[in-house]
Amino acid sequence: MAAPDDARGGAAPWLLTGPALLLFSVMLLVPLALTLVLSFHAFDDATGATLPAWTARQYLRVVVDPYYGTIFLRTAALAIGVTLLCVVLGVPETLILARMRRPWQSLCLLAVLCPLMISVVVRTLGWQILLGNNGVVNEALQALHLASGPVQLVFTMTGMVIALTHVMVPFMVLSIWATLQKLDPQVEWAGLSLGGSRWQVFRRVVLPQILPGVLSGSIIVFALSASAFATPELIGGRRLKVVATAVYDEFLGTLNWPLGAAIAVLLLIANVAIVMGCSRLAERRFRHIFD
Repeated sequence: MAAPDDARGGAAPWLLTGPALLLFSVMLLVPLALTLVLSFHAFDDATGATLPAWTARQYLRVVVDPYYGTIFLRTAALAIGVTLLCVVLGVPETLILARMRRPWQSLCLLAVLCPLMISVVVRTLGWQILLGNNGVVNEALQALHLASGPVQLVFTMTGMVIALTHVMVPFMVLSIWATLQKLDPQVEWAGLSLGGSRWQVFRRVVLPQILPGVLSGSIIVFALSASAFATPELIGGRRLKVVATAVYDEFLGTLNWPLGAAIAVLLLIANVAIVMGCSRLAERRFRHIFD
């Protein structure tokens, strides 16, 4: 009599997750599959039409042309810079928040998460005003005598990193915050009572335990920064293209949909490869630390 119950128990997870899997397949996997198929279609430069013929020419063009290589390298540099800056800002910010008392803790956490409650276009336009030649940032630099004149921040890599960091820091804080909630405060106090300095306790006790949260936040920030569109488009402009803006230009500018699809697929492959590689490397490091 146990066999039917076991059968029902084995099928129950699939029945429960079936609707979510179906929605996931329809909303994400199907468009990705269609984009992959589109990337192998031919394109007629004379008529601007997508042809039913099959070819890998679009991928070869992206790989061989140094123009697209520069765009991919710029995108990688942007994502890495934003990720590192989010780690530098997010770790101490989360540690300070964790040690605050209510209601200040809730208010400050809400202030950190505020950028997620505002449209990305509105946030980026605000940064475009702040970073402009007559913006608050330039006026503050000149008032403090840190610059003799307006510093070019709009349409530069520096401006893109600053604006994207403001958008991505909340994701880093949330990831580390979730890890800190599992950390027993008594362990830290025990380290201090045994004669360790605050720096030693942080390096040997706190940091190893929050590293998984830092890794998770870094993966999220890197993936979102590498595929960001609105902020690089408005802050970087037409001169500093990244992969997302290049895809947009191919689809709606030159109407070369197969080439745009090929660039998008290569971005997805690069993102997945980097994220999985970092995860594997970090897992080995964590296993070595905790073993």
